[in-house]
Amino acid sequence: MHTGEQYHEFMLASPRDRSVRARFQQLALGLLPAGASVLDFGAGTGIDAKTYAANGHPTFVFEPSEAMRDCLLRHCRDEIERKTVVAVASPLACKVQAVTANFAVFNHFADHAALFEQLSYVVRHGGFVLASLLNPYCLADARYRWWRANLVNLVRRGHYAIASESRIHRFAPRIVARAAAPHFRLERRMPSGLALASQLYMFLLFRRV
Repeated sequence: MHTGEQYHEFMLASPRDRSVRARFQQLALGLLPAGASVLDFGAGTGIDAKTYAANGHPTFVFEPSEAMRDCLLRHCRDEIERKTVVAVASPLACKVQAVTANFAVFNHFADHAALFEQLSYVVRHGGFVLASLLNPYCLADARYRWWRANLVNLVRRGHYAIASESRIHRFAPRIVARAAAPHFRLERRMPSGLALASQLYMFLLFRRV
């Protein structure tokens, strides 16, 4: 079984991940004007892209992983044939109202400044970037040694990386907001307040200025 297929089946079978995805999709669809185009950045196997297209939004998909992309091409075969989903080799190949990045795509970047500068050429003024990032404040992670070891880094620098093959980075929202400027401003962080401590993912909404 392909790695992409394994990921696809896992995400569809996981109640927790389906719930997170549903909240993210609902938020994105509520923000998108009718018929507005969207770039699914780090589109994975195309689960979100298929939903956006089904709701009348022309959807561009960018996915650098070959295994994920192969699965996406199968999963979204009908939409690709109808050109409601279009695969692009670079984000710069499209101009859209919004960019979405679900399930910690942005956590694979050590520094978001160059990324947001690139996305500023993609997102129309007044449009938005909606990103789902791993929440560095999630207290459920406090049971892990790496979380406790990096608590000082989080407080002092607002950023740390976990020593692993993928080297996933964790960011305080203020650090991502600083990297997004001057092209984007952080408009909303979800959840907010004490609810942040109980969620594995946080959603950050950036508005193109």
